[in-house]
Amino acid sequence: MKNKQLPGDLRVYITLAVLLAVLVCILPRGGKFDYDYRKGAPWTYETLVAQFDFPVLKTPEQLAQEREAAGSRILPYYRYSEAAGEGSIASAESLPLEGDLKLRVVTSLSEIYNRGVLSDDAQGESVIFLQRDKRATRVPASEVFTVTTARERLLADARRDNPLLRVDSLFQAVGVYDIVVPNLLFDKETTALVHAESADYISPTQGFVGAGAVIVSEGELVTAEVCQMLDSYKTEYEASLGYDGPRFFLWAGNAIIALLLVLILFLSVLYTNPLVFDDFNRYLYLVFIFLLFTIAALLLGKINPDLLYIMPFSLAALYLMAFFKTRVVLPVYIVTLLPLLIFSRGGVELFVLYLTSGVVTILVFPYFSRGWRQFVAAIIAFSSLLVAYSGFRLLGGMDAVFDFHKVLYLFIGSLLSVAGYPLIYLFERVFMLVSNSRLQELCDTNNKLLRELAQKAPGTFQHSLQVMNMADAAARSIDANVLLVRAGALYHDIGKMNNPQCFIENEALDAHYHDALTPQESAREIVRHVPDGLALAERYKLPQVIKDFILTHHGTSATAYFLNKYLNEGGDPSRTSDFIYDGRKPWTKEQTILMLSDSLEAASRTLKDTSPEAFSAFVDRIVAGKKSEGQLDEADISLRDLNTLKAVFTSYLGQMYHERVVYPKRKR
Repeated sequence: MKNKQLPGDLRVYITLAVLLAVLVCILPRGGKFDYDYRKGAPWTYETLVAQFDFPVLKTPEQLAQEREAAGSRILPYYRYSEAAGEGSIASAESLPLEGDLKLRVVTSLSEIYNRGVLSDDAQGESVIFLQRDKRATRVPASEVFTVTTARERLLADARRDNPLLRVDSLFQAVGVYDIVVPNLLFDKETTALVHAESADYISPTQGFVGAGAVIVSEGELVTAEVCQMLDSYKTEYEASLGYDGPRFFLWAGNAIIALLLVLILFLSVLYTNPLVFDDFNRYLYLVFIFLLFTIAALLLGKINPDLLYIMPFSLAALYLMAFFKTRVVLPVYIVTLLPLLIFSRGGVELFVLYLTSGVVTILVFPYFSRGWRQFVAAIIAFSSLLVAYSGFRLLGGMDAVFDFHKVLYLFIGSLLSVAGYPLIYLFERVFMLVSNSRLQELCDTNNKLLRELAQKAPGTFQHSLQVMNMADAAARSIDANVLLVRAGALYHDIGKMNNPQCFIENEALDAHYHDALTPQESAREIVRHVPDGLALAERYKLPQVIKDFILTHHGTSATAYFLNKYLNEGGDPSRTSDFIYDGRKPWTKEQTILMLSDSLEAASRTLKDTSPEAFSAFVDRIVAGKKSEGQLDEADISLRDLNTLKAVFTSYLGQMYHERVVYPKRKR
């Protein structure tokens, strides 16, 4: 049995070195605002003076109010129509009027249509958009005519030149008023488009603060106005201020932070489950998930910090849960969130939000992991995010803005955790791993291979079920991988399908397969079920971890019954290779549990005494035999775990073989 120690595989440290190099390259190298402040609290640092000019950004509340005000103002959009004016003037030239009067009407109409005529429905407008010669300008409505004012202007011009005529009656008689029509045509679609754009485009700033100006003095109370200036200065500082110190210090700082992150990640795995280092593919997958979400956090924070609210960070917990135990998942997930805490704007809030949702996801997902129930898990995770977000808003006081856009982002991010979950099956193939979902599928006794086992070797199938139940109880007692043990127990003896009658649990009542065979021949048939099982596992594409159970469930032990028979009949002790299983000693807890469960279940059928003492002695004898044969020498299992397993096995056998009540016959 091995002791826990630092991993000896050089690839582990090479991977960490590569991770360190990548982190050093991708960590931000811009300015960082190293002040913490809160509205309503005093400024505890030295007086802060602006190093550069910067715009004062409007608060979300101010922007919302301005958008609402802009949305309530609708400026109509009109297009100038040359054809409408030319048509009216042409009609005026054909009117039955005297020469001077007709000339006056035509001249006045030309001046009126040159400025433009609106319909009388537009009398209430104060400002309009007017497009003329492919250019649109804002024009006061008082600078153009309506149909009514155009007619009044036409009448006034004619009366001025012809004071003795009854011009109004004459115009009505010949139809002068009827030819006055609008030449400014209302464009409904463009009006709606311009209105939408004007409502959306609101200047995000309100003035500037010059370089050298005092932003806040030492001990000064951070009011709403001061807080707004500080927020604006911080945004400009982090967005545009580059590093102006020696480049060596910059890279050294990044290297130190990256080294700390890598070291924390390494120690998190080492102190929770060092066996991860023994399976390089699983270890490489863990590093990949850490790097994937670190890059995502840094990239989204650089593009737009608000996008971090839509990033499904709890998906990292789900990706880890598919292949690791909770005791590994939680610390690695926390380490994955550290770059978010260190480098992102509002990192503390984001860290707490996603730590909360991640813990909740780890807690509830095992109960809502199938089908539509995943959406239930997403809603529960979103609820936890909403509670945490509300808490931070309440800390900001009465003036804190509850940004519904961010709430929407959090909701979308929670749903993306469901949409992104199927990528686990891709990772499973790429990294050659076996997820918990895959193990659950393998444990379904209705799948093709297990149905074939039940039909061809029903006794072996029942034996496998009994071993599975015993191994399940044992695995739970020492915190081993229960799903993996159950799957391994169901498939460990599938090789017996090739020759089921060779094994006593499948023999017919009146047939004894080994009666006509020598001990060597019988042993060769018995031990063959291990390579036969590996061949079947290969044909049915079972994962390697399941093949490992087939290979190790007998280890390198011997077929004791036929070996003893051979030796008792005078066989040569130096020629016993036919009796030895060509397997490998178990090296994991799960493989050790299966080996012991398999041996105990098979041997327990020979027990006559069913007292607790007999079961305890029986279990001690089987376990001691495996230890004395050296079958547990490579197993990562402690003496404490072995003692726990022995107690569980003893209790389980006692429940399985308990005495039953003899039913008395009824007297007639």
